[in-house]
Amino acid sequence: MDTKSTFSPAERLELTDLWNRDVDEDLICVDVHQETHDVKTFTFASPEGKRFAFEAGQYFLFDLDIDGEPESRCYSISSSPKRSNAFSVTVKRVAGGKISNWLHNNLEVSAKVKANGPLGHFIRPNGRKYLFLSGGSGITPVMAMIREFADTCEPVDVVFMHAARTPKDLIFRDELATLANRLKGLRLQLLPEVVSGEANWPGLTGRISAEYMKLAVPDLAERVVLCCGPAPFMAAARAISAELGVPPSNYIEESFDAAATDDVDVPVVEQPATRTFQVEFSKQARKIEVAGEQTVLSCAKKAGVKLPSSCSNGVCGTCKSKLVSGSVDMNHNGGIRQREIDAGHFLPCCSKPLSDLVIDR
Repeated sequence: MDTKSTFSPAERLELTDLWNRDVDEDLICVDVHQETHDVKTFTFASPEGKRFAFEAGQYFLFDLDIDGEPESRCYSISSSPKRSNAFSVTVKRVAGGKISNWLHNNLEVSAKVKANGPLGHFIRPNGRKYLFLSGGSGITPVMAMIREFADTCEPVDVVFMHAARTPKDLIFRDELATLANRLKGLRLQLLPEVVSGEANWPGLTGRISAEYMKLAVPDLAERVVLCCGPAPFMAAARAISAELGVPPSNYIEESFDAAATDDVDVPVVEQPATRTFQVEFSKQARKIEVAGEQTVLSCAKKAGVKLPSSCSNGVCGTCKSKLVSGSVDMNHNGGIRQREIDAGHFLPCCSKPLSDLVIDR
């Protein structure tokens, strides 16, 4: 699929020479902004003044030290790629969420963190009519795309449909209204599930449905759909889009969801269907059986073994682990670097055992 490149080859070379995505480098937080009652935007810059080359829709993998324990999480960039001196991520506080709560409670201006990126392939195709469809904090990567349109003054034909629980949960609500006035080809559709605290809400409420989409986007079948949000929201969006005539090639989605499927459409080394291997997690003193055609992460989750994960398809690198012994067939999608593989690390989410394994987890 033809995708838009934000930078010319010369510009990209200049910028990527300054920020090395193959190294976990320090970032300094230069701004913290409260977007809603439970959402904050954190803006980062390089302490050395390096600039960043990224595409709207990409993300950074943050390596954090929380209470002495290493933690990794992926956050989509919400700022425009045209503003390359810094970038922002927008984080929703999740009840019980270790990382999001730590960020909200502890990350302040001047704090330093390590990150790797940009990563990801959720990039809009060039020169099309679009439907940007987001739910909750899934708005962040498509917001970067809208901000890029505003910075470049490009002619646009975009329907931006954003769903949230209540009006107060509509992230970037005021800015979106301003952008809709500036960008003549941007049509804004905001859909809170319920009206709470705003009795005079002027629009519709509820969840996305085929009936709603027919009214809001009558030419949906002619548009490229870029969707990001919780797994149930995306499942509904995918089914509705297909029902209303959007071809699969025009439906693009992005999600970092712990419940994401482990199925990856990549070639694998064939294993006897009945063969299983013993996988030991040394720090947890746990041993499980994993069949040759199953991923380590999927079996670990079913057995209750604790492993961090986000994308579950080899993109984000959250589940990266040290392989003490054994070998695997790993089919990743950019979530691990060659030097890490050479050092004995692998991604359980996209790895199938070729022998018994011992994992440093």
